[in-house]
Amino acid sequence: SVAHAVDALRRGVFGYLTKPFEAKALLAEVSRALGSGGGHRAAPAFDWSDAIITRNAAMQTVLAEARMVAAQDASVLINGPSGSGKELLAQAIHHASPRVSHPFVAINCGAIPENLLESELFGHVKGAFTGAARDHKGLFAAANGGTLFLDEIGDMPAALQVKLLRVLQERTVRPVGALQALPIDVRIVSATHRDLEQEIAEGRFRQDLYYRLNVVNLALPPLSARVDDIPLLIRHFTTRLAEKYGKRVNGYAPDAMGLLLGCPWPGNVRQLLNVIEKVVALASSEIVPAALVQRALQGHASAISSLEEARKTFERDYLIRLLKVTRGNVTHAARLAKRNRSDFYTLLRRHELEPGDFKENDD
Repeated sequence: SVAHAVDALRRGVFGYLTKPFEAKALLAEVSRALGSGGGHRAAPAFDWSDAIITRNAAMQTVLAEARMVAAQDASVLINGPSGSGKELLAQAIHHASPRVSHPFVAINCGAIPENLLESELFGHVKGAFTGAARDHKGLFAAANGGTLFLDEIGDMPAALQVKLLRVLQERTVRPVGALQALPIDVRIVSATHRDLEQEIAEGRFRQDLYYRLNVVNLALPPLSARVDDIPLLIRHFTTRLAEKYGKRVNGYAPDAMGLLLGCPWPGNVRQLLNVIEKVVALASSEIVPAALVQRALQGHASAISSLEEARKTFERDYLIRLLKVTRGNVTHAARLAKRNRSDFYTLLRRHELEPGDFKENDD
């Protein structure tokens, strides 16, 4: 079960396969664990914690499921709102799979006109249509041996859905204008922000294709459901972007952090990254002030909560961190906060925090 997988992986178990599994999946996982590879030491195991920044329980469950399926060859459908990191998760699955030495190829099915999408996916031969001056092998062929990521699969035109289904069933692809189909060996990972079952009910998506794509389903939560990840992501993005721009940005003023923590982030991780990049690019001091965050949030009106709400969010997060560090020791936590015990207990009651919940917390 997923619960057992999460517990096992946290205890240091190398890998986890679900029943039923294919023999080659088991052999691949054992080979990775033992470091065997024709007498050579295997490459280091893929580091999920480095690839996807999270401490959120729901995300940890998703990653446990992703790690289980990565070693297998099942098709994966990733559901999640725009900007939630679907392509990042698809890349992680590829890099943790036996196909890692082969290409990862991505395409947004909703960003390419229908008359070009078929050629882009399946390729074409010279003279297949006006302007086809040379052969083009297409993305299925380009990804051969590796992983093809079909982003926004729910936006694929109906005619292309039929052709994609045939490719998945027959494991061959016939370029536009060609007489012969070519064998392919590609793992499919697809993603969508749409409810495909609703799309099927309304006649916009093929049910048989859905079953082919949705062997394993992974559901990414919106950033608003990952509030405990926001400080981690802010630090990660700030460090990375400070290096990119040659800036020294070491932190945020309390009110600045409060503004960031108080945003609902309807654009999810992508929106947060955009705002942090603006902040770092414009930063002129090591500690980011609230005024600069407010400036970066301009044009993101729906992401801005009231200052009072932002302060409450920051205060609660600060109290949680104190209780974690002190393992629920109120005397120690109050001392760190420079408050007396009575005032500190008042703050805890206001935010409905119970010190006893943190006494055995090792995070």
